[in-house]
Amino acid sequence: MKPIGLAGFERTFTDDPDPWRTFTNRDEALKRAAILHAIGPGPHGRILELAAGNGSNSRALAARTLRLDATEATGSGTRLVAEALCEHKRRARAIRLAVPARFPCQRYDIVLIAELLYYLSPQAMRQTARDVTSALRPGGVLVLAHHRIEFHDFAQHAAHLQRTFLHQTRRRWRCRIVRRTGRWVVLGCSVARA
Repeated sequence: MKPIGLAGFERTFTDDPDPWRTFTNRDEALKRAAILHAIGPGPHGRILELAAGNGSNSRALAARTLRLDATEATGSGTRLVAEALCEHKRRARAIRLAVPARFPCQRYDIVLIAELLYYLSPQAMRQTARDVTSALRPGGVLVLAHHRIEFHDFAQHAAHLQRTFLHQTRRRWRCRIVRRTGRWVVLGCSVARA
């Protein structure tokens, strides 16, 4: 594997606003439906979306929340997310943010992490796990949506990555598999009560 960096993602989004066909691909639509099922119908208070890509999930999330912070690490991706959210300007914003970093707000009702973890170094993932735990309000929901298969540009292997991330939060979680295919899995998680 040869990890893709931020410059590689910047080029990818500059060359093609939908490089993985996330707006049109049937499999991506199934994954988005599973993500929406994991968060529930709403309306929810605050949602944090990490690594929003081109905003294909952001648009659907914005319709279910009072406030969406959709973050993306690249300038070109952030512009695409802003375009995707143009109908939801009052309650959703695109923010340029590369994790680990300080989040736009201190507390969120829901945090969505989709297609991100395997692009992070182990150290960056550990810090992001701690940051997410601090930002998720008691009773909040963490949604994880990641591939189960390997791609050439990952920094970490996909197998067991979501479980490793949850372990790194240093919390006990109750997780349910919302949907699993041969290619990806979506989990809905909440901190287990003591």
